Amino acid sequence: MSSEAAATAAIPSAPFDMPRPPGLSWYVQAHHHVGYEVNITRNLLSPSNPTLARACGGDGRPGTRCLVVVDSTVDGLYGARLRDYFAAKGIEPHWLTVPGDEDSKDLDHVVRVTEAMTDMGILRRTEKVVAVGGGVLLDVVGMAASLYRRGVPYIRVPTTLLGQVDAGVGVKTGVNQDRHKNRLGTYFAPQTALIDTAFLRTIDPRHVANGLAEIIKMALVKDAVLFGLLERTAAGLTPDVLADCAPAVGEMISRAIAGMLDELEPNLWESVLERSVDYGHTFSPSLELRADPPLLHGEAVAVDMAVCLALAHNRGLLTRADADRGLALLRATGLPVTDPVFTADLLESALRDAVKHRDGLQRVPLTDAIGSVVFVNDITRDELGRALSYVHSYAERAAAPGAAALSTLSGAP
Repeated sequence: MSSEAAATAAIPSAPFDMPRPPGLSWYVQAHHHVGYEVNITRNLLSPSNPTLARACGGDGRPGTRCLVVVDSTVDGLYGARLRDYFAAKGIEPHWLTVPGDEDSKDLDHVVRVTEAMTDMGILRRTEKVVAVGGGVLLDVVGMAASLYRRGVPYIRVPTTLLGQVDAGVGVKTGVNQDRHKNRLGTYFAPQTALIDTAFLRTIDPRHVANGLAEIIKMALVKDAVLFGLLERTAAGLTPDVLADCAPAVGEMISRAIAGMLDELEPNLWESVLERSVDYGHTFSPSLELRADPPLLHGEAVAVDMAVCLALAHNRGLLTRADADRGLALLRATGLPVTDPVFTADLLESALRDAVKHRDGLQRVPLTDAIGSVVFVNDITRDELGRALSYVHSYAERAAAPGAAALSTLSGAP
């Protein structure tokens, strides 16, 4: 028996129905059950659709209340329909609008949401908080829900593509601190995440690319079929196409969500720090909050992924053809692959910070084939510089007149 197993076996384990004996030392153990749903639905705000009302505990039951926290932009677009929906279902909403931009991702806005809970007098278990907006709002509201009375139930209604395939389906919440992305946060699962692609009709085209970055990530690390689907459809993905959810779009979103959940579920609390879903998230946290002009989250992730594709190729893990396919797909969706702020110095600094986050090792996921990853712990500054050079060289080649780098990326869903 190993020393660790022997130490564990030596710990007394009394039955739960037996009183603990008096003493000077006790061992306490508990298991935290987590269960939540992620549901794709259509016409979520139609009074004929009971999904949201049921999630709130209503759908005909009198006296149902909820706190609705809405991104201020989303409120202008959908606030009237949300209010009409709750009125039709006999649910009394208490309303709070907050900005959904990155500058609002801070503790002040978390506290503001908790104050709205106090003003409402929300019941700790039976009344829900409903978060309607993009990833920033979902993170802020989720963190507030986790802190208020040490946890009140909440529902996520993501209204951006990134929110629907990434921020809205996991259990992490978080806010920024100084120039540190998501430095403060908690793990707190929603009761349910309700995904309706109809919301995507009103997003800015830039936010299509922003969300596609996280889908491309899942394709590169886990799903070669999804990668091929993206190559065939990326050039034609507009807000209207996404909202209409043709079969190819539905498969793309479904595969991305399923892949993300498949990776998250066995490791919700990140007890294992080698996480394939960290692909594109080693260097991007340092870039995202320093770029000028500012980058969206997915744009920073795309620049990170471009560097990682080059690192993998330069190490002999990935063929040049596949590295260039990855870079071409990023460019075809309108995502950047370079940024002036991304220097070798910043990459090295970002890697040092990632090592702290990953408990002393780099644990950098790199593709060893499209749809597969390995983890490395020995990336050097020289490698980072050569990776940057590769990406810049590719970008110059792709932008040259008559370049055929994007020739395989055409068509529409």
